[in-house]
Amino acid sequence: MSSPNPSRPNPDTLLAQLQAQEQHAARGRLRIYFGASAGVGKTYTMLAEARKLEREGHDVLVGVVETHGREETAAMLAGLPQLPLHNIEYRGRSLPEFDLDGALERAPAVILIDELAHSNVAGSRHPKRSQDVEELLSAGIDVLTTVNVQHLESLNDVVGGITGVRVAETVPDTVFDRADEVVLVDLPADELLLRLKQGKVYQAQQAQRAAQHFFRKGNLIALRELALRRTADRVQDDVQAYRVEKSINPVWKTGAALLACVGPRGGEQVIRSAARLASQLNADWHALYVETPRLQRLPASQRERILKELKLAQDLGARTAIVAASDIAAAVVSHAREANTSRLIVGRSERSGWSRSWPWFNMPQAARIASLAPDIDLIAIAQASEERDRYKAPLDEAPARPARHWRYLLAAGASLATALVSLPLTPYIDLANIAMLSLLTVVLVAVRLGRGPAALASLVGVASFDFVFVPPRYSFAVGDFQYVITFGVMLAVGLITGHLTAGLRFQARVASHREQRARALYEFARELSGVLQTEQVFEITRSAIERAFHARATLLLPDDAGRLQTRDIDTAELDIGIAQWAFDRAQAAGTGTDTLPGSAIFYLPLVAPMRTRGLLALLPQEGAGHRRWLLVPEQRQQLDTFAALAAIALERVHYIDVAQGALVQMESERLRNSLLAALSHDLRTPLTSLVGLAESLALSKPALSDNQLEMARLLQSETVRMSAMVANLLDMARIESGHVQLNLQWQALEEVVGSALRASATQLQGHHVCTQLAPGLPLVRYDAVLVERVLCNLVENAAKYTPPGSSIGIAASVQEQWLQVTVFDDGPGLPPGREAAIFEKFTRGERESNLPGVGLGLAICRAIVEAHGGTIAAQTPAPARGAAIVLMLPLGVPPALPEELEIDLNQTGQQHD
Repeated sequence: MSSPNPSRPNPDTLLAQLQAQEQHAARGRLRIYFGASAGVGKTYTMLAEARKLEREGHDVLVGVVETHGREETAAMLAGLPQLPLHNIEYRGRSLPEFDLDGALERAPAVILIDELAHSNVAGSRHPKRSQDVEELLSAGIDVLTTVNVQHLESLNDVVGGITGVRVAETVPDTVFDRADEVVLVDLPADELLLRLKQGKVYQAQQAQRAAQHFFRKGNLIALRELALRRTADRVQDDVQAYRVEKSINPVWKTGAALLACVGPRGGEQVIRSAARLASQLNADWHALYVETPRLQRLPASQRERILKELKLAQDLGARTAIVAASDIAAAVVSHAREANTSRLIVGRSERSGWSRSWPWFNMPQAARIASLAPDIDLIAIAQASEERDRYKAPLDEAPARPARHWRYLLAAGASLATALVSLPLTPYIDLANIAMLSLLTVVLVAVRLGRGPAALASLVGVASFDFVFVPPRYSFAVGDFQYVITFGVMLAVGLITGHLTAGLRFQARVASHREQRARALYEFARELSGVLQTEQVFEITRSAIERAFHARATLLLPDDAGRLQTRDIDTAELDIGIAQWAFDRAQAAGTGTDTLPGSAIFYLPLVAPMRTRGLLALLPQEGAGHRRWLLVPEQRQQLDTFAALAAIALERVHYIDVAQGALVQMESERLRNSLLAALSHDLRTPLTSLVGLAESLALSKPALSDNQLEMARLLQSETVRMSAMVANLLDMARIESGHVQLNLQWQALEEVVGSALRASATQLQGHHVCTQLAPGLPLVRYDAVLVERVLCNLVENAAKYTPPGSSIGIAASVQEQWLQVTVFDDGPGLPPGREAAIFEKFTRGERESNLPGVGLGLAICRAIVEAHGGTIAAQTPAPARGAAIVLMLPLGVPPALPEELEIDLNQTGQQHD
C-alpha cells in the first residue's frame, strides 16, 4: 500500500489554522524590541518606528516611555502624542503609573509601552505591565514594547549567574514567544561601554557603579550571545510555523537538524555517529524507525534489539519515533519534512548498498529517498566490523516466527468452498461473476488473515476456477487461450488486492492502538482533574496503568523525611532499596533501564514541577513480549505522561493542603493581631495613669521614707517598662495591618544615629558606645522616625543581653547599591542556630530569662526595614565574639540640587575658604 501524499495538507490542520487566523485577526499585534542590556537603543528604535508610523498616517500614542535622562531618547520622544500617567497612592506617596483605562478609552491604532517586565504599583488593575499589554492586544490595539534578555523568566537565573545580579522583574517566556514580531536591537560590547562612559546610558554616579559591576565587558559579551541565541530560537519557531501555515514541503536548510534512520540490520553505528555529528554542529537530531508489515514478522530478539537502539538514541538526546508504513522511503521523507531536518543519516551495507538494510521491492532505499527528496542531504555511515559479522546473513534468511498453518489452511478452504458453492449456480450466472466471487473471497481472507493467506487464496481460487468452471471442466487443460489471460488477470488482481487490503488492515491496527492510547490518557486526565485526596490519586493511577499496560502497579509516597512508605504494597518482588534510589535521584530504574536491569520491576519516579512526589512501581506480566513494551518509545512516552499527570495531581493535592493550612494560619494571625491591638489600646490609658501616679507619689508631701521612695521608683520603672511593651504591641499590630505610612525623605544617616543614641542613653549607661561611620556617606531616602526606632531597639536589645562594661557600636558603610548599617557588641553572642528565629514575633534570645520583654523588638525592626525595601539579618562577627545585627537600605539616586542652590553653596564655600 502506498503512503498518503505528504504534500497534501491535513484538513483538520487547515481548519485549525483558519480558526486561529480568525481569532488572531481580531487581536492587536505585539512587536517586541529585544536587547542584551540597557543602553543598546531599544527605546530609541521603538520611538523611531513610532515616528515613521505617524508620518504614514497611523494613530500613534505613547502610553509610557522611560528616557532615563538620555537626551537622544528625549529628543526622539518630543512631539509624539503622550497619554498622561495615572497617579496611584501607595504608602503615603503618589506614584505615576500607566493609565490602562485611559488607553482603552483613547483606543489608538498603535501604542508604545516601554519596559514590558515592569511590576505595577499595588492598587493597579494588574500586577504586571505585561498583563496590561495583553488587555490592550485583546482590545485590538497594536503594541510596541521593549524588554532585555535578563528579564526573560527562563534566562533570569542564567543571567544572574553570569553577572552576579538577579533582577526581580521578569516576564514569562510565553509572552515573548507569542509576540507577532521580535526585533533584535544589538550593539557590540565596546561600543556600549563607550556610550556608558559618555553618559548616554546612565548618569555619572550610576554609570560608574554600573561599569564596576554589571557592565563589565565579559558580562556584555555573554548577554549578547544569550540574546542572539534566544532570538534565533524564536525565528526558528517562526520559520516552522510559516512552513506549516503555507504547506511548504521542501526542506529549508535554515538549521542543522539531523534525522538518523534506524534499520532492522543494526543501527547502533548510525546512532552514535549521528549523536557525535549533532554535538559538533550543536544541532537537534531525531531517530526514526519505519516498521512495515514484513518487519513486524522479525524474530523477537531482533525486534528487541531495534527497540534498545532507539532507547540508546533517546539517551543520547534524540527525539525518537516509530512510524508504521509500507513505503519506507516515503515515510522517511515525510518525517524529515515535518521536522525540517536538512540531513538524513543512513547505514551503508557492505553487500549491496542500502538495499539490504531496508528491502522494498529490492530497490535501494537511499536511491528512492534521493529521488523523493533531492533537497535533503544524505550521509552514509559504514557499518562497524562487529555489526557486519553479526548481520552477514541476509534479512530474508532470518529465522521467522512459527507460522500459523491453520490460517493458510483456512484461506485455501475458503477458496475451495467458494468454488463448490458457486458450482450449482453455473446455469444462472456468468463465469465473470463467478470470478468476482473468487476475488471477493481473496479480499475477505486478506482482511481477516493477512497478506500470506490472501496470496494462497488467490492461487487456489484461480486453480479452482480453471478446474471447475473453464471448459474442459474438471481438468486443468485450457480450451480457449483467452482464459489464460483471464487466469493471469485474476491472479494479479487477487495478489494486488490482497496486498493492499492487508496493508490497510495493518494501518487500521496501528490507528486503533494510537486511539486506545489517546483515550486512556484522556480518561486518566479527566479522572484526576477533580481529585482532592492523595488516596484518590493512588487508586486512579494504579487502576489506569494496570488497564493500559497490563502490569501490576503501585504507588510509593514519601513521608516528611523523604523515605518511601511501603504500606498497601501488593507486589512481593518490590525492592525498597532500588525504589528509594530511583526516588532520590529522580531516575528510572529496574527492568528496561541501564540501572539494575535484572530486576523484574520497573521503577519510575513521579517528578512534578517543584519536586519528586512519589514513585511508580510496575511489574509486567510474564513473557518477554510484555517487558519489551518498556523499550518502545511511544509506550514509554505514554507511561511518562501517565507519571507526569499523577505527579502534578499529587502536587496539586499537596498545595491544596498547604493553602488550607495557610488560610487557617492567616485567620489565626489576624485574630491574634486584633486581640493584641484591642488589649494594647485598652491597657495604654490605665498604664499612662499609673506612670503619672508613680511620679506624683515620689514627689508627694510630706516626703516618703527611704523604703517608700524606693518602692515608688520601682513602681514607676516597671510601669514605664510595661508601657513600652504595650507600645511595641500596638506598633506591631499597626505595621501588620498596613496602616503605617512611610514619610520618606532624603536625609543623612549621621543625624538618625545621634538621635537614637541620645534616646537610648538611659539603657546604655554602664556600656562603652562607639560609632564607626564611613566618611562621605550619601543621602538615603527613609522615614527618620521609624529608622530611629529600629536603631533604638537594636542598641537597647544589645544593652539588655550584654553585661555592664561591654562595648556596643554602630557602623555604616556603602556596599554596592546598599547602605549597610551594623549594630554590634562583644557580649555572649547569639544562640547557635537561632540567627533567623530571633526576628520572629514573640521570640526571645533566651527562652527562659528574667530579662524584661515579650520578643517583639526585632520583629518590629524587620517589619520596618522590609517596608523600606531593605533586609536585616543577625550574624556572629568572626573572629570577634558577640553579636551583630546588619540591616541593608537601598541607596537609590538622590535628586539633583537646584542650580540656584548649587551657586549659593559654592559661594558660601568660597567665602569660608
